[in-house]
Amino acid sequence: MDTAHAHETFATGSVPVAASLRNAFVKFGAFTAIENLSLDVEKGSFYTILGPSGCGKSTLLRLISDLVPAASGDVSILGKSTEEARLAREFAFVFQDAALLPWRTALQNVELPLEMGRKRGVKIPVSDKSPTELLELVGLKGREHALPHELSGGMRQRVAIARALVCKPKLLLMDEPFGALDEMTRDRLNLQLLQIWEETGVTILFVTHSIPEAVFLGQKVLMLQAHPGRLREVVDINLPYPREIKIRDTQEFTQYASYLRELLETC
Repeated sequence: MDTAHAHETFATGSVPVAASLRNAFVKFGAFTAIENLSLDVEKGSFYTILGPSGCGKSTLLRLISDLVPAASGDVSILGKSTEEARLAREFAFVFQDAALLPWRTALQNVELPLEMGRKRGVKIPVSDKSPTELLELVGLKGREHALPHELSGGMRQRVAIARALVCKPKLLLMDEPFGALDEMTRDRLNLQLLQIWEETGVTILFVTHSIPEAVFLGQKVLMLQAHPGRLREVVDINLPYPREIKIRDTQEFTQYASYLRELLETC
């Protein structure tokens, strides 16, 4: 499948880079979680991340987001160190658990990062869309005043995405945000996430265990290999946008999914 994958890892030419890693290692004591990983993530792109358990998918996002340090190597976000990028709110993180404050409404949860910035006297970027407009963007118009327990799991994840977007991040890190949802809800949120990506131009790094989800969402799939975690291959997904669920029934989609499954079995 020669057109499906590319071994070249680095961005070339004048393509602006959102995240850059050079020979990055992450260690927890004697355990090497990530080994010698080099990668450029082009600005405005959508990368999905696949790999077997223990290959460092979540650790990679935490490395980029300044939650875990690099033992060696270099990591930068839009030309800044990860700490500088975090303080400047250049990126946002969406976890598998929406982690909403149960006593705050959907709208109040989205507003929380702005309130915290004001209380700390920190100047932070603000989305061109208001918190109310962001909730509408993620399909929650009319549910602004609902408490988390009044929302379904998929709705809570939409609130978490709106909250992540409120500070106008240039990079959105997503760690299996739809992993606990049923298939129909997951499909709807996949479509909604692609719409958000196209409307905002945000760069997305998205961890998943689902091969069809990785193919459906991504321009590129990063396949990681375990023991220790390292980059196995970058697979280009040459399917047109906007994408609809029915694209999964095409021969091209099936070929990409089959190739990734075979690759995953050897990781």
